[in-house]
Order: sequence, then C-alpha cells, then structure tokens
Amino acid sequence: MEHEFDRGVHVEPSGPRELAGHLDGGWVVGGGVNGGYVLAVVGNALRVELAELEQPDPLSVSAYFLTPSRPGPARISTRRVRVGGRRTTAAASLVQDEDGREVERVSVLATYGDLGEPGEVERQLPPPELPPVEECVETLFAPEEVRVSAPLLERFGTRLDPRYAGWAVGRPSGSGVVQGWFRFADDRPLDPIALLLVLDALPPVTFDLGRPGWAPTIELTAHVRAHPAPGWAIVRHETRNVSGGQFEEDCAVWDSTGRLVAQSRQLALLPR
Repeated sequence: MEHEFDRGVHVEPSGPRELAGHLDGGWVVGGGVNGGYVLAVVGNALRVELAELEQPDPLSVSAYFLTPSRPGPARISTRRVRVGGRRTTAAASLVQDEDGREVERVSVLATYGDLGEPGEVERQLPPPELPPVEECVETLFAPEEVRVSAPLLERFGTRLDPRYAGWAVGRPSGSGVVQGWFRFADDRPLDPIALLLVLDALPPVTFDLGRPGWAPTIELTAHVRAHPAPGWAIVRHETRNVSGGQFEEDCAVWDSTGRLVAQSRQLALLPR
C-alpha cells in the first residue's frame, strides 16, 4: 500500500462478519482519533464485507460516536440488515480493548451501492468562491498548540481561505465558517471511502467562533454523491446553531470540476 491513508484504513477478515484493523496514531486530534478517520476505517470494513455484492461505495453513513477512539488495535463487527440488487444496508460496530474489557467506540448504519459513472447534475449547492490555492493559508502554519494536539494536519495539504483563518493569529471572524482547498499530503487520489474522512478533516468551525480546542462528535451522517475527479477538492464547514454546549456542523465537498461529491451534518460538543 503506497499511501498512508490506505495503510491507516486497512482491515483483514478475522472471523465471521468480523474484521481487524489498527487505528494509527498519526490521525489523532485533541482527545482521541479523528472521527472522520475512524468512520473511514469502518467504511472500508463494510466495503470489504460486502465485496461479493459488487456494491463498493458508501451512499449514506450514520455514525454514533460512543467513546473516544485510541491508537491501537480495533475490531469491526458487521451485520447485513437488508441486501438488495442495487443497494444494501448494513450495520457495524468498532470496538477496542481498554483495561481488559471490550469498549464500543462507534456504532454505524450504512447503505452501500455502486456510484458508477457520474450522471447529469440537475441541481446542486454551488461551491464557494475561494482565492487561488497559492493565496490560501497552509494548516501547517497553525499555532504550535494546534499542531501538537492534531498531528493529522501533517497528512493533509489543506489550504484555508484566509477570510476564515484569522483564528490562527487570535482574530477569528465570528462567522462560524472554515473552508479551503483539500488534498492528501502524499497526493493520494480521493475516492468515496476517503470522502468519509474529508467530511471531518478541517478544523472545527468553533475555531472561527473563538472557541479553539477538541470538539468531540456525537453523531455524524454522511452522504456520498459521486466519485470525485482528480485534483484539489473544495471543502466548506459551517454552523448556524450553537446552544446548550453543542453545535451542528454542516460540510460539503466539491471536486476539481465543481461537482458536489459529498455532504454531512454532525452534532458535536463545544470545546471546553
């Protein structure tokens, strides 16, 4: 496996409807392993489990994050809920051993199918207008405390829109938006499984509200709409509601042709 992401989401069958993987410490953010990366590991496990059905692509994935995932071995158990000719729904649970006991980290319900060739777009959310890549801000220049708590930033070639990157120098815009250009640092092409990670890859929108820190995800639902074309993707996160110590974060991803390829909404806790 040439690319780091592929090594990070690799799983092997370990029993009936069970697969074994290893959560890589390079994908840590704040108090645990990044939720999008964990979702991609589970998504890849379901892809392997459903391989003979020739329905390799996640279409809709809903995940409940029950406890923070830690770097180390993990087991993913799966269950086929409904098998169809065009779409199959399956459940999955990722667990890890902690102090001699089995702890469930994330519970997932997903529908898989075959995205096939891109069809005609009748209507879609337009991508935001961004400055050229070279005029955007590299996340590698984030404050040291952010980079130390989020080593996964080294895995990305993200360039943030400077209009919403003032939090890095103590001047958040207050808009509740984080957006920019995205690619993997090692130029791995994006695909439907990688999009599950991309939907949770940018800094939380709370950074732009002057609330830096780890924002644990409670629930995330992802919709993958198409295979992305090669090249830089555009990713936009925004929030409209912050209350009761929680916020929602909507994400959209467009490929290099401007086609919307993935969307998500998650409910998360405000950083302490």
